[in-house]
Amino acid sequence: LQLVESGGGLVHLGGSLTLSCTFSRSAVEYYNSGWFRQVPGKEREGISSISRSGARTNYTDSVKGRFTISRDTSKNTVYLQMNSLKPEDTALYYCAASTLGYSGRLDMHEYRYWGQGTQVTVSS
Repeated sequence: LQLVESGGGLVHLGGSLTLSCTFSRSAVEYYNSGWFRQVPGKEREGISSISRSGARTNYTDSVKGRFTISRDTSKNTVYLQMNSLKPEDTALYYCAASTLGYSGRLDMHEYRYWGQGTQVTVSS
């Protein structure tokens, strides 16, 4: 399984971006999916996850109310809609897929497959 992220870029404070993560095959409904981000010198941070059924989602506190995770099985794609962006959201964003049962934990060690990352930069 391969994951390809897209949609990153440069936005101003308060702006919006939608990240996409496309699976290499028709498999979105067979994996739990997650979004993570990382800045140089820091550990990778879990942002949001969605269960393979799409019925359950979870968010880290810093993005609740601003980010929304969703998926479109017909397009084999998982999305992260990001609104009200802040400079502290600047990071390399990764999507990931897990074959484990959905725990809701934003733990990178639960995810086996990773994309290459897409850069998000928020200017003030």
